[in-house]
Formats: sequence, structure tokens, C-alpha cells
Amino acid sequence: MNNNPQKNGQNSRPKQSRLTSYISNGENTREIEYAILAHPIVKWAGGKRGLIEKYKPYLPKDFNKYYEPFFGGGAIFFHLFSIGRVKEAKISDINSELVNMYKVVKTKVDDLVEELKSGKYLNDKDIFYEIRAEEPEEPVLRAARLIYLNRTCFNGLYRVNKQGKFNVPFGKYPKNVKILNEENLRNVNQCLQDVELTSEDFEKSVKDAKEGDFVYFDPPYMPLTETANFTDYTSKGFGIKEQERLAKVFKELDERGCYVMESNSDVPKIAELYEGYEIKKVHARRFISSDPNGRGGVLESLILNY
Repeated sequence: MNNNPQKNGQNSRPKQSRLTSYISNGENTREIEYAILAHPIVKWAGGKRGLIEKYKPYLPKDFNKYYEPFFGGGAIFFHLFSIGRVKEAKISDINSELVNMYKVVKTKVDDLVEELKSGKYLNDKDIFYEIRAEEPEEPVLRAARLIYLNRTCFNGLYRVNKQGKFNVPFGKYPKNVKILNEENLRNVNQCLQDVELTSEDFEKSVKDAKEGDFVYFDPPYMPLTETANFTDYTSKGFGIKEQERLAKVFKELDERGCYVMESNSDVPKIAELYEGYEIKKVHARRFISSDPNGRGGVLESLILNY
């Protein structure tokens, strides 16, 4: 029986030191004070870490509860938390393995760190396929497996087949690739303590959002071409019917008085689905193509109701 009140991040939290960052812009220098600085744990197709600076001008200055139903790597949430804007949050993702990982980081971070330090998780091809073939049921083992596979598979891509089995090949990274970032895991643990975590459909996850809340949608994008579709984060995919349902939910949230922002492709169908809303064009880079020539800059849509 564990008698340590701070074990696994379940009870009292250590006091956090503050970090000040100085941002220079021409002749003006301003400082930003961070409560805690955390970054995404996993690399995720379509992750927004590289777009934070471009998104900053469009994020609401003040809001009540924060909702993010397609959480993925969570770059926007971690940014907003770090600058003190998140008071209360509900984050969700239909990918149950991903949500299990966040729940483990929230409640059993010590056990997860210990498991990743066990010596089992080596950047080796044979070990990779052995661990990929495993189907652990214990939450900590499932979380460690996900982090390991994400750090060592091809392009850091998460993809499953129709049976829901992870099927991305070995990534051939340098032997010293960093699988465990203990400091960041512990920082994320602190960010998640007062956050509700669920694995459910996006529509269900925002059913309680009210006036003054901020909802950020980052769904699997509408494909740019017929051959560019990548929606295999779960065995169910995310097709045109889901995109249309998402647009309907966006409009319902708008009518409730929520702040709503969505990232998606810059294609005519998206402009059609969100006609009447402001759509900003944002330059981004794509990294999941198997062809390096297909990883160049593209325009993305940032849809706002405010």
C-alpha cells in the first residue's frame, strides 16, 4: 500500500516555480511569466506546436472553460495553460490509447517514468516489433508502449488498421533518440491535475459547453486530394459525413455563445461548410508524407466565430 501522498501525482502537488521568458519585437521587449512550461508528449500528425506563433493573434484573450475534443498532442492547450489562460478544461480524443496515456501521466506519472527507465524500451528494430506486437491491458504498460512506439516508429506517425492494430513500421532513428523526457512528463502531470479527460465522440464531448467557453476543434483534415486522405487515427476513420456533422456542431456552439476555433484544410468544401464565418489562411508545413517532396508548405484554414 502506498502511503506517500505525493506518489503518482494523485494528491498534494509541489509548489511550482515560475519561468519568465523575454520576447523581443523590434524596439519593444515584453516578458511573459509562465506558471509551468509543458510541451506535447507525443508527436502527432497535424500537431500544432510549430504553428503556435501564427495562432496566438487569434486565440481568445479571456474565456471560461476550455474544450478540445480532438486533443492529439495538445500543443494549443499546453500553450494556453502555460500563460495562465486555462481556468478549467475538458480534453478528449476518440483514440482511447492516447487518452489512457494522459490519464496515466495525470495519476501515475512515477510508475510511468519507472517503467520507461526499466531498460526494456530500446531504439532497436527487433525490440520495436516485439513491443508493437504486445497488447498489454495494464494502463501504465499501455502508456509506456504508446510513448515508445511514437518515439521510434516511422515519422512519429500514429496509424491503425481496420482491426485497430497499430501498424506503422520502425523509424530507423539514431540510437540515442530520446524516448523518455522525465521533466516534461512531470510538467504535463501538473497541467492535467484539474482537467477532465474523456475518450468519446467530439459532439458528445462538447455537449455541456456554455456561453463564454472556448472550444478548439483540430479534426483530421479534409483531404487536399483523393490520394492525400489520412484519417486512420482510429479504425473508424473520419470522412465527409463527419466533417459535415462537425460543421453542424460548430454552428450550434456559435448559437450558444461559445468562442469556437477550428483548424482544417484550405479546400472549397471547407469554405462551403463554414460560409459566413471568418476564415484565416495560415501557412503550415506537412510532415507525414512518405515522400520528402510532399512535406512542403501548404495553406490551412483557421475558422473563427469571433
